Amino acid sequence: MFGGWMRELGGLVLPAECAGCGAARTPLCAQCRAALPAGGARRVRPRPEPPGLPPVYAAAVFADRARAVLLAHKERGALGLAGPLGAALAGAVRAAAGPGPVAGVLHLVPVPSAAAARARRGHDPVRRTARSAAARLRARGMPVRVWCALRHRRRVADQAGLDALARAENLRGALAGPRGRSALPGPLVLVDDLITTGATLAEAARAVRESGATVLGAAVVASVPGS
Repeated sequence: MFGGWMRELGGLVLPAECAGCGAARTPLCAQCRAALPAGGARRVRPRPEPPGLPPVYAAAVFADRARAVLLAHKERGALGLAGPLGAALAGAVRAAAGPGPVAGVLHLVPVPSAAAARARRGHDPVRRTARSAAARLRARGMPVRVWCALRHRRRVADQAGLDALARAENLRGALAGPRGRSALPGPLVLVDDLITTGATLAEAARAVRESGATVLGAAVVASVPGS
């Protein structure tokens, strides 16, 4: 809690420089903001595609400026970047929800950070970005709310360096959905900041489907190059 408060304060008083390229006197320059397009998204498909992966839409490619901005928010606590990241995620959510109107409220279900990662970072970057995206969508007349329905039920190994099959095995059964079916909402969209192999989103989809929820798709800020 104290670490999170200090990050919030630091975002207000530290000298601003662009998180994407280091340009002075701006937290995010126009060129780096343009690397996180808010007006749309593209369908991405990791290869190999894990079983159960819903249709995934990404706003940007995880490279260069977009990569630097996402990591500044996620790992260095640049909390003010949740705004532009949320704007990009909102475009991906609209694509994942499909072309027609959604009956009732659309629920965004963020993939949860592990407890150790939350403690180290001082915040949950995906949840923060999801809330920013939901606020933007509501401002445009789309009834949306964030539903933190997923939780970790066991510890997993660090995913860095694991290939697609190893990631899928590492995550198998790691997430749990809501405990009671009575509180299940209507259709939902899973959200994350990044897709690499798709193993995390496939596991998240399994967990909420087993609880009886309907997954329309998944939305991410960025996907790794080539997907």
